[in-house]
Amino acid sequence: MTTTVHRTPFRLTPPGADLRGDYWVGDAPAEDAALVVCHGFKGFKDWGFFPWLCEQLASRTGIAVASFNFDGSGVREWDFDDLEAFSHNTFSRELWDLEAILDGLAAGRLGDVDIPPASRFGLLGHSRGGATCILKAGQRSQVKGLVTWASISSVTRYEGFAAQWDAGETVIIPNARTKQDMPLERNVLDDMRANLERLDVLASAASLRIPVAVVHGTADESVPFDDARRIVEAAGDRARLVGVQGATHTFQAGHPFAGPTPELEAAVDASVELFTRVFG
Repeated sequence: MTTTVHRTPFRLTPPGADLRGDYWVGDAPAEDAALVVCHGFKGFKDWGFFPWLCEQLASRTGIAVASFNFDGSGVREWDFDDLEAFSHNTFSRELWDLEAILDGLAAGRLGDVDIPPASRFGLLGHSRGGATCILKAGQRSQVKGLVTWASISSVTRYEGFAAQWDAGETVIIPNARTKQDMPLERNVLDDMRANLERLDVLASAASLRIPVAVVHGTADESVPFDDARRIVEAAGDRARLVGVQGATHTFQAGHPFAGPTPELEAAVDASVELFTRVFG
């Protein structure tokens, strides 16, 4: 199935947040359903393959797609123009942001954009966004299908910066592409420690009773392939591991986007297959 896709920007401002996004929809979208695409750490809705991915999903599944920048993404109008927000981002904040997007889709309104209301959702998250999607799928029963791309399997990876934060330092994350030093305060660590049970990615995966596709490159340089295995083992029989042979963390794609790669197309094919099967 393919169709012409229209992209409409929206801005949602729940308390304490500013969510900029896009709503992608074909000429005859499936009723009562929507997909949500979530970026990862140092990602944003317009990074690299995300616009192409959203267009592909909307065109090939016939389901409306919402993509957005998390409030703590560090991106407002352009590339990483709000590093203060980036420095204080947490997993709990991302879950609240995603909840606001789902609430807007359910209500039929994203900011000042009116849309057909949806009561069934599919989630797709890349890297850290994959963990956020797993956690949200375990909390909201309207989520009927889940796809992760190169997802982390635990939020505890941020314990690696604990010594620097305990010494009163700000962690600096270099951005090789933009040449920015991106600050990271200890909020993410404090949030993780205070909410270990609620932020347990594998426990949430184990609670799921929905189809799950865990897509991961076998040559991922940022998140080990073993993370994918752990997620699938936790999720059980309803989960499918899709190992993309030789694929990197971003499936050989970069920013600016130079077009799809065979590895990226394999990831999209697996995603389309799951969402088409779930939503018909």
